[in-house]
Amino acid sequence: MDEAVFYDTLRESLWIAVRLSTPLLGVALVAGLVIGLFQALTSVQEATLTFVPKVALLIGVFWVSMSWMTASLVAFFTDRLVPLIIGS
Repeated sequence: MDEAVFYDTLRESLWIAVRLSTPLLGVALVAGLVIGLFQALTSVQEATLTFVPKVALLIGVFWVSMSWMTASLVAFFTDRLVPLIIGS
């Protein structure tokens, strides 16, 4: 395998990882900011108040975006990795 093909495949796989993790990380960031602001305004310092809503939101976002994530990964594998493994 040529170096350029290796680095191009690595770059593309890292970019796909970033694209797939963006919805989950974005929701976790927004939920953390909202819950942190709520805790600061009300002086409620309960640990489960931060954990449970974040997990529930992340599960919901993952459930909604799972088909898109799967389609992206399948397209990457069939278009990019399988031809490299086969050698064509």
